[in-house]
Amino acid sequence: MLLATDLDGTFLAGDNEQRHKLYQLIAAHPEIKLAFVTGRGLESVLPLLSDPTIPEPDYIICDVGCTVVDGHTQQAIQPLQGDIDKRWPGEHVVEQAVAHIPNLQRQDVPQERRFSFFCGADAVTSELEEVVRDLDCELLYSAGLYLDILPRGVNKGSTLRGLVELLGIGDENVLVAGDTLNDLSMYEHGFIGVCVGESEAGLLKETENRARVYHAEHPGCGGILQAFEHFGFLGTAGMEAEQRDVAVPGKSDLVIVYHRLPYEEFRENGVTTRRKPTSPNGIIPTLMSFFADGRAGSWVAWSIHEPEDGKFETHTEVDTAQYPNLVASRVALSKSDVDIFYKKFSKEAFWPTLHTFWERATFREDHWQVFLDVNRRFAEAAAAEAAEGATVWIHDYNLWMVPAYLRELRPDVVIAFFHHTYFPSADVFNVIPWRRDIIGSLLQCDYIGFHIPRQSENFVDVARGVTPLEVTTKMNCAPRFFTYGCAVGLDEMTTEIKVNDRLIRLGAHPVGLDLKRVESALKDERIQRRMDELRLELHGTRMILSVGRLDYTKGILEQLEAYERLLDEYPDLHDKVTLMMVCVPAASEMAIYRDLQTQIEQAVGRINGRFAKVGWTPLQFFFRSLPFAELVAYYSMADVMWITPLRDGLNLVAKEYIATQGMTDGSGVLVLSEFAGAAAELRGPILANPHDRNEMVRTCYLALTLEREEARSRMREAYDVVQHYDIKVWSDEFMNAVDACRSGDSASPSSDLASKVA
Repeated sequence: MLLATDLDGTFLAGDNEQRHKLYQLIAAHPEIKLAFVTGRGLESVLPLLSDPTIPEPDYIICDVGCTVVDGHTQQAIQPLQGDIDKRWPGEHVVEQAVAHIPNLQRQDVPQERRFSFFCGADAVTSELEEVVRDLDCELLYSAGLYLDILPRGVNKGSTLRGLVELLGIGDENVLVAGDTLNDLSMYEHGFIGVCVGESEAGLLKETENRARVYHAEHPGCGGILQAFEHFGFLGTAGMEAEQRDVAVPGKSDLVIVYHRLPYEEFRENGVTTRRKPTSPNGIIPTLMSFFADGRAGSWVAWSIHEPEDGKFETHTEVDTAQYPNLVASRVALSKSDVDIFYKKFSKEAFWPTLHTFWERATFREDHWQVFLDVNRRFAEAAAAEAAEGATVWIHDYNLWMVPAYLRELRPDVVIAFFHHTYFPSADVFNVIPWRRDIIGSLLQCDYIGFHIPRQSENFVDVARGVTPLEVTTKMNCAPRFFTYGCAVGLDEMTTEIKVNDRLIRLGAHPVGLDLKRVESALKDERIQRRMDELRLELHGTRMILSVGRLDYTKGILEQLEAYERLLDEYPDLHDKVTLMMVCVPAASEMAIYRDLQTQIEQAVGRINGRFAKVGWTPLQFFFRSLPFAELVAYYSMADVMWITPLRDGLNLVAKEYIATQGMTDGSGVLVLSEFAGAAAELRGPILANPHDRNEMVRTCYLALTLEREEARSRMREAYDVVQHYDIKVWSDEFMNAVDACRSGDSASPSSDLASKVA
């Protein structure tokens, strides 16, 4: 069958339960073909195609019948469209012909092959009718407000009739649905029809004697459901959309969804074993500390499992001693799934784009399908874990599409999303082929958090290009964040938007540090001994420390080139300074970094070859991951911490250095890229533009020669921020903002942002 339905007041109307029921019914029955038949222009329909909760139409008839396209490709359906085009005299011809007619207000909406006005009934004069006849067009007036000039013989009904005949569908297998006189023409072609509840009186009067037209009681989707039952479409069994088992509520009031488990798994002698995360920094330790106080919850993440591995254990305990009430819900993925979903697609398509290196991105449709499948499996696992009305907290871009699937499975849950990576401006993000799908999914969230205001505002700009939205609340960024003091500063940010009558709140929450982790490392006797060893090894040489992953976004090559220039321009630094660079390798499957690794190794060799002397190595390069505690030893000894990524969402390494120096009353100096998210939050670092080699050299030299008292003062200022806005403050602020969404409170999503802006 074909459901041909108007949108506003019809397919998009009704209470949420009825809408969800109808949409699920359509999704559960692929034999139901769906056609949108609307007065909207095609551009105004496109945002609906980005909403994952709304079924994708097979056909779109818009512009009151003047435009007809395939719903999946948005390409014109021929020869129907060609026949309509021949009848239209042209926009500017019509505009000139009616220019002298008074009381017509042009509708500023996207449209094609029609001319639309707002006007009262008195504006529809015989003079206007004559002008329109001379154009070989006709008038359509509806709802006492809307006037359309259309090609003669073209309306919703005529175009639908042409489509039905082209498809070879019998009239008895077509159900039309509408609510205004604008829809009357659909009922005049003998199709089975329903006027949904609260329809325009004129439409009800015109259709009251049509035997095949049902006047429903319920408005919108509820009326369409009544018509399905009234006319016996699908039978009684078809009236109930299939419910998946995963839609049954679970027991967890808080569900964390992240791509990695809170522990590491590895195969040894055919047996899967586990160990603590070896990553020196990053998301996992941060999120783990969120449950350190005994907070209960579920952690949804992948686990590599092949068919030959035997029985798969879905649920495991994480750490009964430290996290007694945290359970891991494992999503079984093959190694191939992980390689494509994460190590290839996420890193080759999304990662470069997010960090504004879009020219490095590779977009593959087959990889996108794997990405969708993995995200769907994560959503199903989260739906199974979440209790009724639970909070599901999703993390980072690898899981962009989880909200779309989850909202359909569990409309009752509160969906929160935190974007750990940088979120670029619209002109960069929009190169992604699936941008509408991604944004449509994220707009299913109740709350979305970013590190800094700039990233949140970039998201709003991107969303504005996908769907109509209303900015309902803004807040000043100062004094919590920099406004004009760095490249990623911003003076005000959007904190709430309205999309399709749904409110989505936004917040800026730079991830804080687990200070106890740093404190514990400093108290470790082995680390204290290592610090003593480093003092002896350095023997008066000033140490510049650089720590980062092997990634072009980290600016490692640029940093090496700047260091080489520093030694060239300041020969007085020879024998007196050394750069200690810790570069964490990428996974072997990430081929995109192999060339970069070669270039870095060549640069390291060149610098040491040019400047090294007996007893002095200007550059010490560690191409391996160091345990966090050992890194703390290096942090404590570093005179200068050189963190200059070309683009970074935040950078926790900078905060780890500040925390270490602050706890040891150090006078180290942090040189930080102004393109790192942390630059918008931290006070005290020397900011540098990593794209400017001269400035990189100047700021590094300044840090090496800074008076101790000023260095100590800067570090105290930075430590004050890191110490106050720790991991607990971060998690509390984020969850308080999410809870405010649940309660409908107008609480500020970022507590330290200043006053609301009307």
